[in-house]
Amino acid sequence: MADREQKILLLAIGCCSAYLLLANLGNQYLWQDEAQTALVSKTILTDGVPRGYDGKNYFSNEQGAEYGENFIWRWHTWLPFYVLAGFYKALGVSTFVSRLPFALFGLGTVAAIYYLVKAHWANVRLAATAAGLLAVTVPFLLLCRQCRYYSMTMFFSVLALYAYVLLMQKKKYSGVILFFSMTFLFHSQHIYFAPILATIWLHSLIFHRERLKILLAVTVAAIIINVPWLIWLSGMNIPHPFLKLEAHRAMLGFYIETYFRDLIKYVFGFWLLGAAVIAAVARFIRTRRFPVQTQGFMEKISLPILFIIFTVVAASILGQLMFFRYIAPAVPLTVLLIAVIIDAAFEAHWLLAAAAIFILGATSQFKDYLYEITHDYDGPEEGIAKYLNEHGSPDDIAAVSYGDMSVKYYTKMRVVGGLTGEDIEPAKNARWVIIRKVDLGAKGVLLENIDLNKYQRIEIDYPDIEWENREDPENHRFRTCTEPGVEKVVIYERNK
Repeated sequence: MADREQKILLLAIGCCSAYLLLANLGNQYLWQDEAQTALVSKTILTDGVPRGYDGKNYFSNEQGAEYGENFIWRWHTWLPFYVLAGFYKALGVSTFVSRLPFALFGLGTVAAIYYLVKAHWANVRLAATAAGLLAVTVPFLLLCRQCRYYSMTMFFSVLALYAYVLLMQKKKYSGVILFFSMTFLFHSQHIYFAPILATIWLHSLIFHRERLKILLAVTVAAIIINVPWLIWLSGMNIPHPFLKLEAHRAMLGFYIETYFRDLIKYVFGFWLLGAAVIAAVARFIRTRRFPVQTQGFMEKISLPILFIIFTVVAASILGQLMFFRYIAPAVPLTVLLIAVIIDAAFEAHWLLAAAAIFILGATSQFKDYLYEITHDYDGPEEGIAKYLNEHGSPDDIAAVSYGDMSVKYYTKMRVVGGLTGEDIEPAKNARWVIIRKVDLGAKGVLLENIDLNKYQRIEIDYPDIEWENREDPENHRFRTCTEPGVEKVVIYERNK
C-alpha cells in the first residue's frame, strides 16, 4: 500500500474514531469520580496545585485520605489534573470540556496502536485492522469518554511499547520517546509504570539481549527521575479498608482470574479462540503451513501478551478494589490480539475474516453505544443539580449521602458529603438533604445527625439508580433508566 493510501486510511479511521469519541460528549452529567477529577483540576486555576478543598467544599471520597498538609492532593499523580486545568483555562469549564482532553487521548491511542503494529509487524493491513477495531470497541470508548485518567494510561502505554520497538530497531530518538512516554505514564497513574517496565525488560531479555544495555540505561533514568514522586506518594494516609493486605493476598488469584475473564467477556470473546484454530487449520490445508511458523511470530505476539499479563497482575496486586477500569491499559493490546486473529483468518480465506468481523460486531454493544451518543440521557445527579439550581441559592447548604461531587461541580452551594470525612455539624442545619439509594456507609452518618421530620419530601422525575453512569461494561447504561419499580430521586427541603 502506497504511503498516500496509508495516510488516507489512517485519516478515515481517525475521523470515525473522533466522531465516536466526541459525539454527545457533554450530554451526561459527570458522575462522582469524574466530578472529583474536575473539581480538583479547578483548584489549579486558583492555587497552582491540585487540592482536595477549595475553601468551600471538600473533594474526598475516602474520609480525607486523598490529601495531606494544606489539602495537597496525593491520591493520584497530577498530570491529568494539569491537562484538564489547561483545557479549562483555554476553553472554559463545562461538562464537554471536562471530558474533551481524555477523549482526545483516546483518539491518540487509536493512532498509536496503528504505528505500534506497523513498526512491530511491518504489516499495514494488520495495523489498520487493529486501529479500526479499537476505534469501534465499546469498552475502550466508554473508558475514553470519562473525565478520568484511563485514556491517558492507555495512550502512554501504547506509546511506550511503540518507542520500545523503535529502540530495538535502533531508530533515532527512540530512547528519548521511551523515556518521556514512561515518565508521562507514571504521572498519569503511577501503578502502570511497573507493568510496562516488566514487559519491555523481559521481552528484551528473551528476544533482544544485544539491546538490553541501552534499554536499561533509558528505563533506569526514567526510574530515577520518578523515584522522588513515588516516595512522596507512598507517604499518603491510606484508609483502613485498604490496609487489609493479608485478606487481599488471599484473593489475589480470584482478582487475576476475574480480570482475565472480563477482558475475554467484554473485549476479546471466547468464540475468537475457535476462530483462531479454524484459521490456522484452513491455512494449513491451503499452504501446508501454520501461521506460527512465520519468522519472528513469537517475538511479535509475546509483546502484547506480556503487557496484558503484567497489567492484570499489577492491578490485582496494587488495586485493593476490583474494577474493569484498573486494567484499562490492557484493552488496546487485547484488541491487537483480535486483529492478529482476524488477519490470520484473512490469510486463510477472506470469508473467514469477514465472518469473524461480522460475529464480533453482532456480539458487541456497538448498537447500544450508537444509541447513547445520539440520544439524551437523564440520571439522578443531573436531576438533583438542576432542581437545586432552580429552587436553591449559592448560600444554601446541602447534605448529600452520595453523588456530592456532582452537586459541588454543578452548583455553587456548600455541600456536606457523606464520604468526605469532614465535620458533619453544618449538615444539621442544611436546607437540602439528599439520601441516595446507593449506600457506602454515609446514609447512617447523615440520618443520625439530621431530623427528616423537619423536612418536606420532594420527589423528582429522575431515576434513583446507583450512579449517574459508569464506565464499567457491567454497570454502564446506554439509555435513561425507565425500568418499572425503580424509585425516583427524593430531595428533602427544610420546612420554613
